[in-house]
Amino acid sequence: MSNADEGNGANRSQFWALYLTRFAEGFGFITLITLLPTYINTLDPQATTVLGVTISAGFIIGMYTTGFTLAQTVAVVPLAWAGDRFDKRLVLLGVLGAGAAVYALFPLADSSGSFILVRALQGLVVTGAGLMTLSLVGQIADAGTRADKIGKANAASFGASILGSLGAGAIYDAVGFGPVFTLITALMVVAWLVTWGMLDADPTRIEGFPFSDLAVNRKILTISTFRAQYAFAVTMVRTWIPIYAGTELAAGGLAVGATAVAVTVTAEKATNMVGQLFTGRLSDAYGRSLFVFAGGGAYGAIAVLIPFAPAVGTALGTDVTVPILGQLPPAYLPLVALSGLLGVADSFREPASMALFADEGTDDGGVASSFGIRELVWRPGSVAGPLIAGWLMVEVSMASVFYVGGAFAITGVLAFLAILSRDHGRAALTTW
Repeated sequence: MSNADEGNGANRSQFWALYLTRFAEGFGFITLITLLPTYINTLDPQATTVLGVTISAGFIIGMYTTGFTLAQTVAVVPLAWAGDRFDKRLVLLGVLGAGAAVYALFPLADSSGSFILVRALQGLVVTGAGLMTLSLVGQIADAGTRADKIGKANAASFGASILGSLGAGAIYDAVGFGPVFTLITALMVVAWLVTWGMLDADPTRIEGFPFSDLAVNRKILTISTFRAQYAFAVTMVRTWIPIYAGTELAAGGLAVGATAVAVTVTAEKATNMVGQLFTGRLSDAYGRSLFVFAGGGAYGAIAVLIPFAPAVGTALGTDVTVPILGQLPPAYLPLVALSGLLGVADSFREPASMALFADEGTDDGGVASSFGIRELVWRPGSVAGPLIAGWLMVEVSMASVFYVGGAFAITGVLAFLAILSRDHGRAALTTW
């Protein structure tokens, strides 16, 4: 066997180790998204007063997600810096070990405060695992295959999301919270062992603080004008689809069971997973910006259609009873279909966006820092979005969450197109 073949085989084994880690990360993340409406119903957050300030139930519901994203925000810079400055493999192993401990804590959460605290710890784990795996995939992959390899890594995460959401809902309905988190903890341990055994040490060492140079990179600044707004859209819409499906009728939801909620999540993950097996390769061949624009715009347009699911379902007569899921309201099946379309739309955007950050980080030095900037740009929307959505859900309507979320995506792609057009003229969407 030639040295090149040996190298290709070694790289393949490393990619598979990283794909497994993405699988473990995605499994844990989606389980909490799927069980979020169940936690809301079980913990029943109420308005409270702290130091004379009234905190609404909607704000506490928002903190179920915002506690997670605030912790992610705090973790991005030190973890990305550590990944570039030291061995990304060792950082990843540390994060996976911490993840096993964190998921073991979830069954002990018995109040809104303790749940928000453990969710924050989960945010640290998800951020570290995501940054290190994507940085290593982007670093190991050749320049002309980055979006393809990143798309496959994301597909592994979405595959976990499908199994995680369906498994979490079914296991919870059968035996409760505890066994769900035992399974996730075991998966994190397996990921640690495979990473330790198969992933080579990271030889790169970046001195200084790569964030400084990458923060003024022209392509990163351009895509950030879109990404900063799109974060509001995705965080609000993706989080509130299962909340809409699972919360009680009095709160504007559909009040379906945990397994039915899992199906709404699975629809989006399944179409996104299948799409990214192909769209990353297309992005490598035809450029990044067109896929970002088309995927982001379609996501916003589909999101604003979600409140029309009850009318569509009533017109089509989709109030049915099916095995396992039980009796379903008319809005449920149209909601599942729209969730699937959101996955199709996002499968065009995500590998193209990630590959752009990987390209710039590899070229300028500091691929983990480049992905760190990508995360930081996302943070304001991911922190504020759930708070806005929680307030809208309680004070305005459930429908308003999707109208506002969709609007953020549409304004984001329009701003992106305006900057590209200014810099590149009519050929803007085919330049990058």
